Amino acid sequence: MGGFDLYNPSDIHRAIRDIVRQFGSRELDEQASSHDANERFNDPLFRRLGTELNLFGLTVPESQGGVGLDPVATLIVREELSRFDPGFGLSYLAHEVLFVNNFFWSSNEEQRRRYLPDVLSGKHIGGMAMTEPGVGTDVLGMTSTATRRGDRFIISGTKQFITNGPVGDVFLVYAKLDGDSDAISAFVVERGFEGFSVGKREEKLGMRASPTSQLVLEDCEVPVENLLGEPGGALVQMMRNLEIERVTLAAQSVGIALRCVDEMLEYATERKAFGKTIIEFGQIQRRIADSYAATHAARAYLYDVARQINPEVRASLGASSAKLIATSVGERVARHAIQVLGGYGYVRDYPVERLLRDAILLSIGGGTIEAMQKNIVSELLRQRG
Repeated sequence: MGGFDLYNPSDIHRAIRDIVRQFGSRELDEQASSHDANERFNDPLFRRLGTELNLFGLTVPESQGGVGLDPVATLIVREELSRFDPGFGLSYLAHEVLFVNNFFWSSNEEQRRRYLPDVLSGKHIGGMAMTEPGVGTDVLGMTSTATRRGDRFIISGTKQFITNGPVGDVFLVYAKLDGDSDAISAFVVERGFEGFSVGKREEKLGMRASPTSQLVLEDCEVPVENLLGEPGGALVQMMRNLEIERVTLAAQSVGIALRCVDEMLEYATERKAFGKTIIEFGQIQRRIADSYAATHAARAYLYDVARQINPEVRASLGASSAKLIATSVGERVARHAIQVLGGYGYVRDYPVERLLRDAILLSIGGGTIEAMQKNIVSELLRQRG
């Protein structure tokens, strides 16, 4: 009699994992290297996640056109995509978590009728714009402003490091209402709105298959009905969505680490030195064993935390802790993989050099390691009273 499966808590979760792994193995893996090298987004393949695989709107209720699942389902997709192409997976996160999930839980019925069908089908690609050239973790320091004029909000500001910026059709944009230092509001901004433009496209160390750019809003005209939630109430929305963002970023690190362990094992059982396969040497065994143990420890904690996350309950301590551990493990395991593969790990014959470059971003995006450490201590102190 089977017991509870932490990683596949239902038959639907298990089916999603199988579907994404087959898709990744069959189609994602073979294109990953070339799209990374050319910094090219695979637009047709991305849209198929919606049109064929039904992987957009996992946390949106079925009554609203979604799949009606939980954050664990999102973790599964992110983990499996990241085994093959973490950059592709990052664009999925920006669309599915930063836009779709955030939008749904912050929007009203009329807004959902206008925007959900196209982002769930994959017709439109979404993103989220919070970070600015001089502002990252300190969200209250943002300088983008929104001023109401009749039936429009006029938004001005520049957003930095926006995933899907060059290819997105619709964005969730944060700005301070009438310059109030604490009144942050969220707006749905379409690419075609007057005053909206895509700025500098970034050339990056990793995640090169996921396009990143500035978004520039110069007196951008946004209809009043595109304000999400109450005026000045977006900070709560933002913090709530950060928790699912952080665990899904952590899942990406786990996917990278799992693939790196596989690559190490395969290479070490074939490569010979001094008449032996290198897996017989203690130094190699240590790197593989430590990598395997750390990966599965981080994975277990991550999935346990994800089960506790929902839009009504805060799980800041768990989300910050899971991201801190998993992103550190992902980067370390990828580095071990390069060392085990030696010269072949350093060149592009094998995927581990790309996986290491991709892994580095995950300890920065969605809150740096240092921010996670600060959050953890602050939450522990709060719980002590």
